[in-house]
Amino acid sequence: MPYVPPPDLATLSLAEIAALTAQRKLPPVEQWDPQVSGDSLMLIKADGRWFHDGGEIRRPAMVRAFSSLLWRDALRQHWLVTPFEKQAIAVEDAAFQATDVTERDGALAFGLNTDEIVVAGPDHPLVARGDAETPALYLAVRHGCEARINRSTWLQLVALAADDLTVASRGMRFSLVPQ
Repeated sequence: MPYVPPPDLATLSLAEIAALTAQRKLPPVEQWDPQVSGDSLMLIKADGRWFHDGGEIRRPAMVRAFSSLLWRDALRQHWLVTPFEKQAIAVEDAAFQATDVTERDGALAFGLNTDEIVVAGPDHPLVARGDAETPALYLAVRHGCEARINRSTWLQLVALAADDLTVASRGMRFSLVPQ
């Protein structure tokens, strides 16, 4: 099946964004509890690039497939989970990168480096870490995994922010700087 790039986030309505999100069929990793585990020899760099055994994974379809199997446990260890086995994966910062944002009807929709769309809100909060000089903003994606908001997307959020550097999405207010 040929790769079809996602539509430009800025051209979509909130209803279209919701429909695209609902269409995505992700594996039910939350239902799987494999007893066999190992090391995947994989690494997700802080800039969002994926590596296996030292070599970069350059096929976006492979990255999208692997990312659909991600899980982060209570000890903050990331795993690739299948029904039969879970493999540890090293993550330098966050498993995903948020590379775009648009505001529609009181909601902030983020485009990820895996072609997914996540709408910030109660199930997907934004969290500011670091300090006021070097803030780092993260978006909860799923199964304990987060997306780091990249610099250009953070600047887009600043343009949307209130005077106190907060943004609102789905009835929640989020600070863009650590408190």
